[in-house]
Amino acid sequence: MTLSRDTKYIKSIGGRVSVIGMGTWGMGGGFWTPDYSNDEGWVKALRRGIELGMTLIDTAEMYGGGHAEELVGKAIKGFPREELFIVTKVWPNHARYDDVLRSARASRERLGTYIDLYLLHWPAPDVPICETMKAFEKLIDDGVVRFVGLSNFDVDGIERARQCFSKYDIAAVENRYSLLHRVDEASVIPYVQRNGMLYLAYTPLEKGEFANNEFLRGIGRKYGKTAIQVVLNWYIGIDNLVPIPKAGRIEHVEENAGAMGWRLSKEDWDAISNHFRRV
Repeated sequence: MTLSRDTKYIKSIGGRVSVIGMGTWGMGGGFWTPDYSNDEGWVKALRRGIELGMTLIDTAEMYGGGHAEELVGKAIKGFPREELFIVTKVWPNHARYDDVLRSARASRERLGTYIDLYLLHWPAPDVPICETMKAFEKLIDDGVVRFVGLSNFDVDGIERARQCFSKYDIAAVENRYSLLHRVDEASVIPYVQRNGMLYLAYTPLEKGEFANNEFLRGIGRKYGKTAIQVVLNWYIGIDNLVPIPKAGRIEHVEENAGAMGWRLSKEDWDAISNHFRRV
């Protein structure tokens, strides 16, 4: 059985990923602080998302002090591992060589499986970037992770990191991007596309900002879709980009999944793009 029915090919990983992923910030706790109050609900939401084809899951060691990773580990049990794409991140205060290795192995333990994509969560100004990247190479060599990348980096930072590698390369960048936050369109997104990398867009729904947008609702009526489904489908239309909306509740996961399996017309895609340039 193929879980991901709507996918896009990413050259840097030599394979396909679901066109929409699932984010886990706020699930299992907050900034280094675990919360066990809704574990069953969070796991159910993630499992439902996987069933609906959102097989890319993004998490981090910082989310709930690792508890979000534990929830992901529980949620993926029973699904074909090769059809999942698990992303996690190391916090910058763990960016030293030995700390990176420890953090990655701890994340693998909590997830109960290897890591498909391992990211440096934010730049670490006190640690030479090549020290972190050398640790990333070691993790690939040891089979702890398959690919590595960066989060919250600009093009200059990505270039500096790429120069550190002797045999691998940056496979992905994860930055904030939405119709209301389009800074990366001028730099990082074109760079990622030229280099065949994956671009993961976090906060794509701006915490519900689009849900009641009348312009998006109007377009959605033509397709029988909600405003949220329209905006997520707009992101799908960008080469190499995968949005990762939060997957905290089953009803939200099901709505997000409804953005897959169809496409906006070019006319509507352009109209949305132009409308939000004026906002």
